[in-house]
Amino acid sequence: MITLPGEIERESFSIIREELRARGVVPAAENEAVILRCIHASADFDYAEALRFTPDAVTRGIAAIRSGTPIVTDTNMAKAGVSRAGLRKFGGEVFCFMAEPFIAEQARAEASTRATAAMNHAAGVVPQAIFAIGNAPTALYALEEQLRKGLRPSLIIGAPVGFVNVVESKERILRACLQYDIPAIVAMGRKGGSSIAAAICNALIYTAADMLDPAERGWN
Repeated sequence: MITLPGEIERESFSIIREELRARGVVPAAENEAVILRCIHASADFDYAEALRFTPDAVTRGIAAIRSGTPIVTDTNMAKAGVSRAGLRKFGGEVFCFMAEPFIAEQARAEASTRATAAMNHAAGVVPQAIFAIGNAPTALYALEEQLRKGLRPSLIIGAPVGFVNVVESKERILRACLQYDIPAIVAMGRKGGSSIAAAICNALIYTAADMLDPAERGWN
């Protein structure tokens, strides 16, 4: 029985690759790490088809990580799932403003959601960030509006999950990113979540830091 964390991850990825081959799916080399890690995080092979990448999104995301670009998430769950060890190699940080009291006050004052207020705040304080959205469609709507106002982030990860405004928000942010040449990785459809947003971040971080193999993260 396989019990060591590193061995479990290696075997899991081997199984994922084998099943993808059996399905006739061959991910583009540039995007493979992201696709594999999303499937690993969810056991859902739909991500092999659902993930959309703007041109050079992964390459540009890795370059942003290596330059110490911060990451902004829309949930503390996603924030907790992002690899701090990998980010520390480049001086990067991860932020989530959702639980800040001033964000709640701003949302009430504007009759908006906390996700909208948090993204608008982040656009002002870390405009170059990687925005990783795994929960709130309104966060993507806010980012779309900020793009129209001139925001130029390093990458937008769009992976909210659910039924209301989810599909539409992803379609709109992808169109806006293509229009303004903003790198984007978007999980189309209803599926997503904080774990998927974090998985995409970690695929980029591990690639940037040469930590794709668990041994490079201190795992056996």
